Amino acid sequence: MILNETVTSRRLVLRRFLKSDSDEVARLCNNYNIYRNTMYLPYPYSKQDALSWIETHSLNFSDDKLYEFAITDKCTGTLYGAIALSNNHPNHHGEIAYWIGEEHWGKGYATEAAETMLKYAFTQKNYHKVFARHFGSNSSSGRVLEKLGMKKEGVLKEHILKENRYEDLVHYGILNSNFTIDGL
Repeated sequence: MILNETVTSRRLVLRRFLKSDSDEVARLCNNYNIYRNTMYLPYPYSKQDALSWIETHSLNFSDDKLYEFAITDKCTGTLYGAIALSNNHPNHHGEIAYWIGEEHWGKGYATEAAETMLKYAFTQKNYHKVFARHFGSNSSSGRVLEKLGMKKEGVLKEHILKENRYEDLVHYGILNSNFTIDGL
């Protein structure tokens, strides 16, 4: 069990969240456009929401259930967002989920962080498969997953009720044997 683990890529450091990140997490997450594209983030989003969320990370990590990382700039330490990888031990797979602060959209951070998590899942955790889901209305997230080589596996029609309307939930997946590193 490694509790202070960090994972790096070309531009990013994925590290454990600190309580001192709560102000920035709250600022980035208190954004309607992030809320409408995520299943679990509340809106409005407060510092207390951030603190409560961050407090769950150590137990999840030490129980080997869920690895939640801050997506930060390798040079400046700027917090761009978050990425998580669940661990389903019996099936040797997990789900990646992420959000990026809107001011950082379109810069490739989600793709780079997700590729880094796939490498982590397949090389460090020896997963057989990684999957991800996104709302049908969030095609940007689908493009991120496709860039990683993930394949669309299906759509659960009108599966999630968000803001009094039903959203399709699009599923993607990739097997360890099909993952290649493109050097993002």
